[in-house]
Amino acid sequence: MIHELRTYTLQPGTQGQYLKNSSEIGRKIRGDNYGKLEGFWSTEFGTLNQVVHLWTFESLNERERLRGELAKNEEWTKGYLPQTRGVLLAQENKILSIVLPLKPPAEPGHIYELRWYRAHVGRLAEWIGLFKGVMPAREKYSKNVGVFQTEAGQLNEAVHLWAYKDLNDRAAVRSKVLQDPEWQVFLGKSAPCLAEMKSIILNPAPHSPMK
Repeated sequence: MIHELRTYTLQPGTQGQYLKNSSEIGRKIRGDNYGKLEGFWSTEFGTLNQVVHLWTFESLNERERLRGELAKNEEWTKGYLPQTRGVLLAQENKILSIVLPLKPPAEPGHIYELRWYRAHVGRLAEWIGLFKGVMPAREKYSKNVGVFQTEAGQLNEAVHLWAYKDLNDRAAVRSKVLQDPEWQVFLGKSAPCLAEMKSIILNPAPHSPMK
């Protein structure tokens, strides 16, 4: 099982129409026949005018096969893609392997935080081991949605996804976590492993399976 995390940067002012096209046209054409859509979001904080989508495939070979089939679908190539290509400024793609299984929230009504940490070369496994060890303490405050590491794209990177009720809930949770003694020990041990940390806040699109 692999995951594909795609990030598209859009021309300012086009995000609303892009999401509408993705929801009303692209999603209906693609469905889950060419990879399973796990989540589709737009950025609220971080780099703006971006959409982020997460897909699941059985393997890299299956991903290649399904994307080949999608490229033969004329509804996709002639009906959908021409309406989207003109608004894209950049595309980024990461292939992710699972560190902790994907656990989407059971109920709708969330914002999401996507965090990705680049480790110093040779220290990602150490950071992941520490992170997995502290998860029981961390999840006393909010549940993790998924933890991954990059196999293609930016290497030496851990990617983790969190769900919160709203921004106030996120702020309250993070305040409590920072006071937790186990988390403080984790921070002291894990920080030297990391070279860079980034975070964006995401809103679910209308057609996102994760709400």
